[in-house]
Parts: sequence; C-alpha cells; structure tokens
Amino acid sequence: MQNFTDRLRIAVGGSADTRLVFLGNFEVEDEWAKGEQGLPRFGFASNTAVVNRMDEFTLLLAGPEDHVILKENPDPGHLEHLEELEFDLPRILTVRDNDPGRTVTGDALVDRGSWAALSRLAEEGALLLPHGTSVVEEELAVSAGIPLAAPKADLCKALNSKIYSRRAADELGLRQVRGFTAENVAELGEAVERGAEILASGSPVVVKDAFGVSGKGIVVVREVEKLDRLRRMVERKAERSENPRVSILVEEWIEKRCDLNYQFTVGVDGSHRFDFVKEALTESGVHKGHRSPAEIDDRHMESLLAAADAIGGRMAAEGFFGVVGVDAMVGGDGHLYPVIEINARSNMSTYQVRAHETFMRPGQVSLARQYPLRLAEPLAYDRLRGVLSDLMLAERGGSGLLVNNFATVNAASGLSEGDVFEGRLYGLLLAGDRRDLSELDERIVDRLATISMGESR
Repeated sequence: MQNFTDRLRIAVGGSADTRLVFLGNFEVEDEWAKGEQGLPRFGFASNTAVVNRMDEFTLLLAGPEDHVILKENPDPGHLEHLEELEFDLPRILTVRDNDPGRTVTGDALVDRGSWAALSRLAEEGALLLPHGTSVVEEELAVSAGIPLAAPKADLCKALNSKIYSRRAADELGLRQVRGFTAENVAELGEAVERGAEILASGSPVVVKDAFGVSGKGIVVVREVEKLDRLRRMVERKAERSENPRVSILVEEWIEKRCDLNYQFTVGVDGSHRFDFVKEALTESGVHKGHRSPAEIDDRHMESLLAAADAIGGRMAAEGFFGVVGVDAMVGGDGHLYPVIEINARSNMSTYQVRAHETFMRPGQVSLARQYPLRLAEPLAYDRLRGVLSDLMLAERGGSGLLVNNFATVNAASGLSEGDVFEGRLYGLLLAGDRRDLSELDERIVDRLATISMGESR
C-alpha cells in the first residue's frame, strides 16, 4: 500500500516519482486577508516568530527524496534522535537570513541563494509545494523558476474563504448551523440584524472573519450592543479603505459534543480520496491538537465520507487539486455538522500522517498537542531529551513522545521584553489506549514544569 506522501505526489504531480520541495508558510491566511475588511487582528512579535518557525513541521512529512526549505537548520540533537528511530529525513535547504517576523516564503523571496537552489531542483523535475498558496508563493516560484505543485493563488484564496464554505455546504445540502454571510456593508447590516434575532431567542452568536485562523478573527457575542459595535468597526474600516469589500460571517453559537477534522486529497486528474478523520482539540477557537482515532459512530462516519465525496467533487470541478482539510463537529444534540469550514491547504493534522504511518502499530492511539513553555534561555534538544528521558519514544510501535517540531521552542528567544520568552513544544504521543495516553500526557506536563518558568497562558 502506498504511503500518504507518495499519494500526495501522485495527487499534485501525477506520479509517485515526483520530487517535492515542501514550504511551510503557516498562517497564509494573513496574505489572503489583505484587501478584505474583516475583524481587527492583534499580534505580538514573539508569537509571530513562533508561528513562522512552524515551517519545521515539513521535516516529518517530506520523504527522503524530497527537500524542505527551513528558516534555520534543526537542532542537531533532534535530527540525531529521528535518525536513531530510523526515520528517513528529507534534504534540507535553509535561507540565508532568518528574519523572525517573516514567513519562510518571505525569507526565501529575498535570498538569491535559495532561488538558485530551487532553480537547480526544478531542472531535475522538482515541484514547489507550499502549505497554502498566495501571491507571495507565486512570486517565489516565478523568481526561482520552479513550478508550483498547487493551483493559482486566486483560486486558493477563494476556496479558503469561510464564505465559500457556507455556500458550498448550502448548495450540496450539508447540515450547517444557522448563519449569514456579508461581502459588502449592506449585507453586513442584514447579517447583524439576523444575528440580533438569534440573540433575542436566547442563543449566542459568533462573528467570524472569512480568513481568520488560530483563534484570530473570531468573536463570540452574547449582547446586541457588542454585535452592533463590531458592525460599526467593520463599516469604518470599509469606509476608510480603497476596497470596501467586506468578508464577515455571523453564525449561531451552539453547544458541541466534540470537534472533528477530516482530510481528503484532490488529484490533478479530478479524483479525490478520503485520508482520515481525527478528533480536534480546541480552546476558545484556537487549535490545540488532535486525538486519533476519533471516537465517532458508524452513522457519522458514513456522513463524513459522503460529505468529503461531495465537497471533493465540487472542488475538483473548480480546478483545485491538493490537500483539503474540513472542520466539523458533533453538536450537543448529537447531530453531525459536516462543514464548519473548508481549508484548501495543508492542515496541522497533515503533518502527522507520515509519523503515524511510521511509528504507530494497529490498535494504538495518539495525541498530537502543543506544550507551552516559558524559558529564561534557549533550550537544547539534548537537555529536553534528558529531562523527559523514559517518556520519549524509543522505537517503532512503542509508547512515548515523538517531537515533531522543536524549532518553535526557541523561536522567540531575545524578542520578548525582559529575560523570559514564550515557546511551544509540539509532539505526537503514542500509547496503547486512551488511559495510558492521558497518563503519559500528564507525566510530560509534570516533567516540563521543571524547566519552564511557570505556566504559560
């Protein structure tokens, strides 16, 4: 049976022999949102630096015949540990100047050395595969003379709008929560009026930016006054902008039993294949991890397969190819809502697939999650490995923690006020059952507390 990375090569390049150059330009939504009047976004330099080092997730997705472009070389101790586990690593290209405030695409775009390396790979038949495609990735591909293994940026942007998600689900007859979309000021007023009616019935509403991601651009509202303030805020932005286009959704906020994330891959030939479904772990709208396998009944599984088939067919007809991740949920009433939003790009769960295929044995369960850290100085992987010792994965089919991104631990070093900085450790936990998985997680949290400067929120 072909592994996922080979199937991905076939989907985007037409052949399992296609060589790919992976580009981890996370939160590409920031590029797609330019020119769109949505909700205000707030960020900090230290958090931006951490997000931009999520580029290292590509290390465990690419195969040994592929390349990855990174902002910096990985910690040698991390690479050594992966090699001890007999994990075949890709070849690594690093940019000349890692600017913490830029994505890896931005760094490569100003680095003629990266252009030259990509050009040489293109001559050998390689394709550039971004996390998601915006005009910036198109510019890099043109500058370096390497073809993109992705559709045009304008199509990718259109299909990643949450407005597209609602319209597609409506046209396909898929169950959704009550909601309304707005692409101009007049439609915004109508959506807010309908939202006020939902509030009057006793249910909260959620206002979403069509290109929001990771908890940015999403506000839960329980008072009409707050809803009206948000409307006026967006209207003022539109009035001051040369482009008055609005990209907002107002939806009913309902109780949920669990969040789900499922993925399928659309091929250049129009075919589409279901990849997996996982239980998504979220907190205040922010992604925190995945648990696999998802505990859903056969009826819901059949509905997800049918939804993926319908959405995949529609997106193929639009001209899209590549990875598609869909957020779904089971409501408190037990009903499945198969489309909360469609992400026509790679997803956090995408980067876990090769590790799952390599290290998990049948019957095992996994938890992909992030651990916040507050550090007074950069942390070396070897020190982390010493602290966690027996809790780290030691062999295929075993139990323990596999670190799938270490770069995010030290990415904000030197960028925060004072001596303490915030970092994130991303890992994949494997165990025999959910009880053992929970115990492993708790023990990791306790050990990490010995090197963290206090709990990070």
